Amino acid sequence: MLEKHVSYYRQLDSAEKERFENWINSFLLNCEITGVGVEVEDLDRILVASSAAIPIFGFPKWTQYPNLREVLLYPNTFAADTFATEGADRNVTGMVGWGYMNGKMILSKPALRQGFAQRGRGNVGIHEFVHLVDKADGETDGIPEYLMDQQYAIPWIDLIRTKMEEIQEGDSDIRAYGGTSTTEFFAVASEYFFQRPHHFEKEHPELFAMMEEIFKQDLS
Repeated sequence: MLEKHVSYYRQLDSAEKERFENWINSFLLNCEITGVGVEVEDLDRILVASSAAIPIFGFPKWTQYPNLREVLLYPNTFAADTFATEGADRNVTGMVGWGYMNGKMILSKPALRQGFAQRGRGNVGIHEFVHLVDKADGETDGIPEYLMDQQYAIPWIDLIRTKMEEIQEGDSDIRAYGGTSTTEFFAVASEYFFQRPHHFEKEHPELFAMMEEIFKQDLS
């Protein structure tokens, strides 16, 4: 299933593939994946765990997400304020839970699968796990200080502000949602970085190089 459905995995060498598989097994032992009105199949488990593994694969000592206990799979989009799957304003495909949903993540099953099935720039699973990576330093603000060497913090802030302005002016191929906040910029740019690294490097070489440093991964 990994060979067929996860392009990131296909690019790894044999030793890295074994480490990726072991990480997935560990994740699935420590995080519950629950269907809400939908069946959770083996492929869904593989894709959720791959979404978790990809952003932190450059950090071998990072063995789990301590602030995540359960991933809920929904049959479709849901409402941001109530998490409801019926009624109006159901336009969310993924979210890290808050309030009584703290410690949980919600993903639309169709959106999760679509992110891995197509070769576009979007992947909702990676997007939401990058939010958790961002949150590891205590703040979800688009500045992943937990991963980032200190000397990159100010250049990163300056660069993402420039890139957000390009999005807002319609002069960027990074998804428009990335222009709404630094938090969403980091997650949206990370989707693109991991989904289409070679194209990302061509279009955004400075941003690509800095994200390689942040994630400690060579995708060029």
